[in-house]
Amino acid sequence: MELHWLKPLLGRPAPFVTVHLDATRADASGDEEVAGRWRSLRRELERSGAAAAVLDEIEERVTRPTGVGGPHGRVVIADGGGVVVDRVLKEPPAQSTAVLDQVPVLLPAVRAADQATRFLLVEIDRQGADLTWSDGSGLREASKESVEGDHDVLHKAREGGGWAHRRMQMRAEDSWERNAETVAADLDRQVVEKKPEIVLVTGDVRAVSLLCHAVGARTKDLLVEVPGGSRADGVKQDVFHQRVAETLEQFRHRRREETLERYRSELGRGGAAVTSVDDVVAVLQRGQVRELVLHEDVTLPGSSLADRTLWVGPEPLQIATSEGDLAGIGVTEGARRMPADVALLRAALGQDAGLTIATDGAVEVLDGVGAVLRWNDGSTPSESVPTQSADRRRLRDVV
Repeated sequence: MELHWLKPLLGRPAPFVTVHLDATRADASGDEEVAGRWRSLRRELERSGAAAAVLDEIEERVTRPTGVGGPHGRVVIADGGGVVVDRVLKEPPAQSTAVLDQVPVLLPAVRAADQATRFLLVEIDRQGADLTWSDGSGLREASKESVEGDHDVLHKAREGGGWAHRRMQMRAEDSWERNAETVAADLDRQVVEKKPEIVLVTGDVRAVSLLCHAVGARTKDLLVEVPGGSRADGVKQDVFHQRVAETLEQFRHRRREETLERYRSELGRGGAAVTSVDDVVAVLQRGQVRELVLHEDVTLPGSSLADRTLWVGPEPLQIATSEGDLAGIGVTEGARRMPADVALLRAALGQDAGLTIATDGAVEVLDGVGAVLRWNDGSTPSESVPTQSADRRRLRDVV
């Protein structure tokens, strides 16, 4: 998954407030239930010294309905300037928590991102299209806009013959094509500017086909057709929304499996993958990481990774396992300890790396941490594939 949405946290001054909240609204009284959970957390944060203005902004957000049905959670991260991250969690936390600390608690937000996708939905007819953006936060505050073509001969002549009949048919076809080209040009521009992970297209079958042929290569690589949608009223929205949800889940599964398959194939061959905290830190220092891989267990509260610390400097790629090693890469000022999970994510963000969360048994990761690399050379740490059962048990036990 992409981590760019966490980049606003880089370089922000401490302290940070991180709220991990059960946002489930079981029935009509659910608003008060969520407000009650928040009030309890707010009292804890006030006792810790959190700024009232920051807490007011968080309260305004978390007491507002998410628009998501069923059990779910919410993670909010704020600094002295206000809320920086606000995302819905697919599952509510076992216990709502709030922390004021020198670093944000990032892994709940990361788990939320693994369950969400930044996408664009295009509902098209022969006149134009409605574009609905989802930023991946899970909050139903998607922005919507329309793109209209300026060619209005939309219907072919149904009866008659001769040249006039054929000309009307040709004019209609030409209008459809030009309107699709207008939509495609706007879509190509927005894909470059906003960088969705996937573009879903639905609507009139002929218009969908014309659009798919008219868009540029970059947009075409992201396009997935989803049947059943329309710009017009009368569509079975619940059925269509379920198809969209299934398409997005398939996309996330495919994205995850492609990364893990590359990790499996490269690890142990002296290839472009490493595992263990020490080796991942070494390649993060050098900006080699394409994708950070975390076992799902180390993304949970109280994991071995959360309890471990690393040393960091002022810049994200200044990361080491000890103060001496940090000095060894030239960092003599601004050195400080940081929780290992935050330090690893900070360094990954600093080199535009992504993150994949591996379920239990999917891959073998020492210390619960691995990485797929952009490049490797003779100085890159090399892993050997474990062949003894004891080695395999050791790999499992560390997470």
